[in-house]
Amino acid sequence: MMKPEPKKPEDVIPTYDREGAQWAQSRDRRLTERPWLDRALAVAPHPKGRKRVLDLGCGAGRPIAEYLLDRGCMVTGVDASRPMIELFAKVVPRAIALHADMRGLKLSETFDLILAWDSFFHLPPDDQRAMFRTFADLAGPGAALLFTSGPHAGEATGRVGDSDVYHASLDPGEYSALLDDAGFDVLGYWPEEPACEGHTIWLARRR
Repeated sequence: MMKPEPKKPEDVIPTYDREGAQWAQSRDRRLTERPWLDRALAVAPHPKGRKRVLDLGCGAGRPIAEYLLDRGCMVTGVDASRPMIELFAKVVPRAIALHADMRGLKLSETFDLILAWDSFFHLPPDDQRAMFRTFADLAGPGAALLFTSGPHAGEATGRVGDSDVYHASLDPGEYSALLDDAGFDVLGYWPEEPACEGHTIWLARRR
């Protein structure tokens, strides 16, 4: 029996275009991410007014963007899949919804907290490396950065709805170096965290 071909990074957006609605319905809404979201909010700057949050690869907005809005944040969601960002706009109409690719994203404002939860790891390794300059450009002074990766370098296949989907990760040491080079200090690293369904989580702050 022939093995299926490994998934390619260019298949990620078409996969979410096709499977996004089903994925959003089945998305776990227990908010196991909450302790890490709360940590990130706690270290993010406290400007006058509401904290500005940029959610990269925001998906359908529930539960993460919904929770951040309920905490009084101003949320801007970005997703490269049009069906996903259209769902986001319906689910969390209080947020700003942008149909765009996170890679090389340029916006006219900076943010107090940047999230790339269960999205950053869909980028191929070289695109991940380049993203750290984008993170830095979008981060205001002292901004928090919260993202998930794999626990070690390599490529893998995940699942979205009824389809396989591409995943990749760099080595943790390389992530640390890239964060430092981009002007971020690592505040926390939780590899394969049992309390968060095995997610590997990074929290950093812009110097």
